[in-house]
Amino acid sequence: MAILVTGGAGYIGSVAVEQLIEAGERVVVFDNLSQGHRAAVHEEATLVVGDLVDRAAIDAVFEDHEIDAVMHFASRTAVGESVEKPFLYLGGNVACGLNLLEAMHMAGVKKFIFSSTANLFSNPESLPITESERIVPGSPYGESKAILERILTWLDATQGLRYASLRYFNAAGATERLGEDHEPENHLIPLVLQVALGQRDDITIFGDDYPTPDGTCVRDYIHVVDLAQAHVLALRALERGSCQYNLGNGSGFSVREIIETARQITGHPIPAHVGPRRDGDVATLIAGSDKIRSELGWQPQMPDVRQIVESAWRWHQAHPDGYGS
Repeated sequence: MAILVTGGAGYIGSVAVEQLIEAGERVVVFDNLSQGHRAAVHEEATLVVGDLVDRAAIDAVFEDHEIDAVMHFASRTAVGESVEKPFLYLGGNVACGLNLLEAMHMAGVKKFIFSSTANLFSNPESLPITESERIVPGSPYGESKAILERILTWLDATQGLRYASLRYFNAAGATERLGEDHEPENHLIPLVLQVALGQRDDITIFGDDYPTPDGTCVRDYIHVVDLAQAHVLALRALERGSCQYNLGNGSGFSVREIIETARQITGHPIPAHVGPRRDGDVATLIAGSDKIRSELGWQPQMPDVRQIVESAWRWHQAHPDGYGS
């Protein structure tokens, strides 16, 4: 099977490409390299440099390659930035997704895996968050994903598109070859590790007055390989019909707990100071995963946050300048 992976030069996308190729699939990566890295693309994948705003470029991929299914990772994903620049997300993410979906339709491709988010749930009524939770996006970023999920339900009903929406929040960790390298970096674990590497003086905690045990935000961290494997399993199961899965380890860790774990692993004091809250952040997000575990047999292989931070630390030590090194 030939899989088109948009955003396949990015963090989660590149690991999904690695997993697909190890599973024997043929992969075409479509990425504009604005956030991804050419060096992150697997050597056995075909890289097409292009942008989802360019409909002709997307059509050309389907014309030049016999694509059987699509995994869509390409997206702007910064919650805070989406609050500051809503049109970039409500316009850009949605318009690019529509371009891709329409090009798929014209090419007769009926299988789609969507990288969604737990930011769909800004005020969950229960934790861990299940698939029955009411969708109330926590930011324009989350709203852009919610809009695309609604579009997918209509394309399923009217055009026979089979899709899986995978909702997760904090991908973290690394493989031996692939890790997290954003510019600018806004994810907690790599930021903390940059302090340990001497690349930052300290780490900012954005608010310590949330209704959580230590006052800092609580998140569910999932190893990026476990996430990628969930995408592969969901692709295999599309013959059963469309579905939505929430992905999490079922337990959350606060910002302070992540910092303390990093101190223990790196042996660095990692100074931290408290700053103001960021717009769009919610107190606690823990995504349950009972449904995908029971239906697809998904089982995280690295559920412990210490394993996750250790794998990231190994990669950042080996690549202190990211893919630039």
